[in-house]
Amino acid sequence: MWGLPKPRYVNCNASDSSEETELYVNIGGVRQVLHGDVLNRYPETRLAELVNCASRNFDTISSLCDDYDPGKGEFYFDRDPDAFKCIVEVYYFGEIHMKRGICPICFIKEMEFWKIDISFLDECCKSNLSEKEEELAEIANKVKLILEDMEGEPAANQWERCQKFLWKLMEKPESSLPARTIAIVSFFFILISSVVMCMGTIPDLQVEDAEGNQVEHPTLDAIETACIGWFTVEYLLRLASAPNKVHFALSFMNIVDFLAIMPFYVVLVLTYLGTAVMELANVQQAVQALRIMRIARIFKLARHSSGLQTLTYALKRSFKELGLLLMYMGVGIFVFSALAYTMEQSHPETLFKSIPQSFWWAIITMTTVGYGDIYPKTTLGRCNAAISFLCGVIAIALPIHPIINNFVIYYNKQRVLETAAKHELELMELQSSEGAEKKAARKSRKPSGTEVWDSTIRASHSDTCIPLLAEPHRTRQKSCK
Repeated sequence: MWGLPKPRYVNCNASDSSEETELYVNIGGVRQVLHGDVLNRYPETRLAELVNCASRNFDTISSLCDDYDPGKGEFYFDRDPDAFKCIVEVYYFGEIHMKRGICPICFIKEMEFWKIDISFLDECCKSNLSEKEEELAEIANKVKLILEDMEGEPAANQWERCQKFLWKLMEKPESSLPARTIAIVSFFFILISSVVMCMGTIPDLQVEDAEGNQVEHPTLDAIETACIGWFTVEYLLRLASAPNKVHFALSFMNIVDFLAIMPFYVVLVLTYLGTAVMELANVQQAVQALRIMRIARIFKLARHSSGLQTLTYALKRSFKELGLLLMYMGVGIFVFSALAYTMEQSHPETLFKSIPQSFWWAIITMTTVGYGDIYPKTTLGRCNAAISFLCGVIAIALPIHPIINNFVIYYNKQRVLETAAKHELELMELQSSEGAEKKAARKSRKPSGTEVWDSTIRASHSDTCIPLLAEPHRTRQKSCK
């Protein structure tokens, strides 16, 4: 048994009988002693109502607690004792601080049971609550998308069913084995295309055309054409099966896919038709510029790599830290380049001809690259270089930890969301099967007194359930089985 100490002062608003009242409560098997004058500070709470309950009849007590022992004068509550230790602090300190390890959503339901307003919750705990609510909303969205994929649409025509099947096949590798196979094949085509693009620049693998110009080897050109053919068919199928064509075309990853295949066809048009409208030299320059755009296809790997997606999200969340890095580096480059230019002017063979030219030296020095093409020759210039080197290391190291922290947080969050969504689906399936069994059991026999009591006990736990989806989605989950 544990109890909180009685305060030295007395609440003048409470009656003498309530001030001397000691309330014995049993919270989940843990017996505690509370004092009436302390509980009456918040008379609208459940415990204060229990203290001020003049009539000790069974109906009034049962509406406030789960059970009552008249012999011991003990009130029993089937609640979480750890959460109650935090909630009872409001009577002594006027605020509630939620301890680690307690689910914020369940804790709020505990506060609602004890009739304590959420405004008494500490600000730091409210931020944890908002984060948990956002996570639950994301889990609900994931479960909703999975249920939409699982359920069929009897009213849909043949084209709509085919479009949905094609969308799942091309866009959702986790939906089926063929979809996963297509994703793996697309991944290998991206790698092959990137390797071929690099190998095509090796002079030993190039051949001369009729005009004596170096061009790619025909074998590499054929592999490149096959890869572009796969990318084109993949893009067109995904575009044809997309539910929203405008949203699909404006999506960042789909723009990358379009830029990966567009230069190939533009080069074909310029090669075979461009010579009739412009000079050959201009055509070759345009072709070379468009061939450089082929590097965009390497970004297609982000579609099939959760690690690259996580890195992209971490960089988006770290714009503030990256902005601070650029500001620190910009100020340092300007200051140290100006100092280097001033200090090196006394040397007859100085390499610092101007401050803008000194920017290059400051950049390679502060980033610890140090090419050696430009360097100080005076003693003061070398001291300036040493200081700029140290300042550059410190400036680069400052935002690294927030970026890595954002990466780890988002990666762990995605894993938790995926696991929670799977568990929610398993729980919904289990509840639907149990509901069917109970319904069949009720039809076969009448409920006994023990079963009625057991259902009452289970009902007392129902307020700790966290509903993620609305009832229609749960109904559809049952129909999908």
